[in-house]
Amino acid sequence: MSKDLVEPTAAEQTIGLVAIGRNEGDRLKACLNSAIAQLSTNHIVYVDSGSTDDSVAWATNLGITVLTLDLSIPFTAARARNSGYKSLYTDYPQLQFIQFIDGDCQLATDWCATALATLVAHQDVAVVCGRRREKYPEQSVFNQLCDMEWNTPIGEALACGGDALIRVSALQQVDGYRGSLIAGEEPELCLRLRRHHWRILRIDADMTWHDAQITHFSQWWQRTVRAGHAYAEGAWLHSAPPERHWVRESLRSWIWGFILPITILATLPESNGWSLSGGLVYVFLVAKICWNQHSNHSWPASIQYALFCVLGKIPEAQGQLQFHWHRITGRTPKIVEYK
Repeated sequence: MSKDLVEPTAAEQTIGLVAIGRNEGDRLKACLNSAIAQLSTNHIVYVDSGSTDDSVAWATNLGITVLTLDLSIPFTAARARNSGYKSLYTDYPQLQFIQFIDGDCQLATDWCATALATLVAHQDVAVVCGRRREKYPEQSVFNQLCDMEWNTPIGEALACGGDALIRVSALQQVDGYRGSLIAGEEPELCLRLRRHHWRILRIDADMTWHDAQITHFSQWWQRTVRAGHAYAEGAWLHSAPPERHWVRESLRSWIWGFILPITILATLPESNGWSLSGGLVYVFLVAKICWNQHSNHSWPASIQYALFCVLGKIPEAQGQLQFHWHRITGRTPKIVEYK
């Protein structure tokens, strides 16, 4: 592993940034402005995936390098990130770290300097991430769920999300993201990094502000279908020990979102309706999740979170079915969009 020390004061010389997006509008403007406030404009790349708004023109006017993906090849966020970081490193081989960010997020003040200092201090860490917060959690129940979902424990982690500062040498060692994945590409990348004895670290610092704009149930449903697809594909690729990547999550989706409800419904006639009592297990599951959440959140928020966690097993199962149907039929899956 190449782990050359750098000084934290050299952020503009050693950090590049890759933002990806599609029709993000004002959210992209906030994203790129937050990047320019912390990094050299020359070291920022925006990768666009077929926007029909003014995203490309606006980013270009800022002096930022813009890459537009060839959409004759199925788009994935992983492919966009790979294109961005490889372009940056080709032009600026002195870059040692890449900050990845989604176009609907903006960097928290001083995040890059804080994250860089962490990577400098811990030479066996490949990825550092912090707290991603929802910008408008009060806008909808679904935005609030996102904010709760992202509040994961501080310390060594198994994976990061779409926003993270990553060591270039580590990224090159595993040949970047797996470009074919339509979801779950960050945990899959982190799994391969950990196999090479790199560590993933989440620090106690604000990293990004995210603007989900999930205001309809249908958007939440599609986002959860995407999660189920990610679980299925991750488990298909890396189900072997010791990682057993997303095997447990996939099994939960199948059991709670497909097998149990189908069994209850299929046995309704012969049980004279008594099979509906099997639904009580869902009540117990909601209560368990709610109890685990209430130490960090209010009771109403915990109940809400628990209800949607359990309900979400159904669209997760849908995502599982979609992945395996595409796999069996040999079809190339398309990205699941919820905006």
